[in-house]
Amino acid sequence: MASFTCSTVNVARNVAAPVASNSRRAAAPKASTAPVAFSKAQSVSMGKSSSVSRDVRMRDGEYGASGTSFYTTTEKQDSYDDLDTVLNEKCSDPMVRAVVVEMLEACADITDALRSALVTVEGSSNTFGDAQLSVDVIADEIMWKACMESKVVAWGASEEEPEVKKCNPNGEYTVCWDPLDGSSIVDNNWAVGTMIGIWGSKSGTGEDGLIGATGRDQVTSLIALYGPRTTVLVGLDDGVYEFSYGCTPEGCVLPDGSFAPWICSRSRITIDEDCKIFSPANMRAAQEVEGYKHLLDHYMEKRYTLRYSGGLVPDVYQQFTKNQGVFSNPTSTTSPAKLRLAFEASPFGLLVEMAGGKTSDGVTGGSVLDVPITAVDQRTALCIGSANEVDRFNEFICP
Repeated sequence: MASFTCSTVNVARNVAAPVASNSRRAAAPKASTAPVAFSKAQSVSMGKSSSVSRDVRMRDGEYGASGTSFYTTTEKQDSYDDLDTVLNEKCSDPMVRAVVVEMLEACADITDALRSALVTVEGSSNTFGDAQLSVDVIADEIMWKACMESKVVAWGASEEEPEVKKCNPNGEYTVCWDPLDGSSIVDNNWAVGTMIGIWGSKSGTGEDGLIGATGRDQVTSLIALYGPRTTVLVGLDDGVYEFSYGCTPEGCVLPDGSFAPWICSRSRITIDEDCKIFSPANMRAAQEVEGYKHLLDHYMEKRYTLRYSGGLVPDVYQQFTKNQGVFSNPTSTTSPAKLRLAFEASPFGLLVEMAGGKTSDGVTGGSVLDVPITAVDQRTALCIGSANEVDRFNEFICP
């Protein structure tokens, strides 16, 4: 099994990620040996015990500090497996391995583009009337390029222009994607993401593999989160895995001396049945849906922690990092649900249920993965996350 070590301290450097065929491997740059210097103020503060005492007092609540924050429990490992090692062991279908690698390559390209592109309006809008931003167009072009050049993708469809298009007549899969979810918050430099659902080209009732299929028919899905780091959730044979992109080169060197841009940062992620984190979308619906108003009251009365950015990817992705959480987006007459079944709800739903969580279609209370896809741009209400909280949502909203 190929694995590699990661350095104790990763110092950010202005180094462009190397691009190579397949897994983007390249010769690893030489590690810097320059010592880390501290300012005089830093040195003084590190030596004063009074600072530590004050921190302890604040943690103990002397100044009314909140005790409702949730921090990671993920411990540093001595070594991490690279992408190829994990896929060879945890993904038995070579065709699925191929499409996962291609989609990860596209996510890497989007990462690099986001680091250099300004957020500006393109002067056009997509079919839903949303203003297209420069980064939306760039991300979408990268995804189309990946699918059109793929030997395993038969059909492709983008949330920006929801029409299933032929990619490769000999391909195996139908790929649907939201290239850059979070257009309303990307200008703030908040975390945004890409959602990708992958169906067999014969999953549905039509030739495109999508219409007539359900989210449960997906062979896998990927969710990329572009924040301080780029991380991607991928559904493999035995669960959900997270891959991280672009680690400091000196810390991610394979035994043959090449650089591995993708490492497996977490394996077989699970979502607990109970949670104390809530992400309430479409709160306007609470004016019409009495059950939603009562549910929001329940979250506040029971002192749940609000963690909501307005971006679907970061708001649901946190369920995999915190191992808990619930995201709710019901529908009402004047505030209908806007989430797309094929581009958003299905890809996330597959991963959440694989991790032990639950989903609701927000109307019948059934799994969103069982809703037939009757139109490419089909919308859906959604509740997704910790199983007992989704059940609570169903009790309030879907009696």
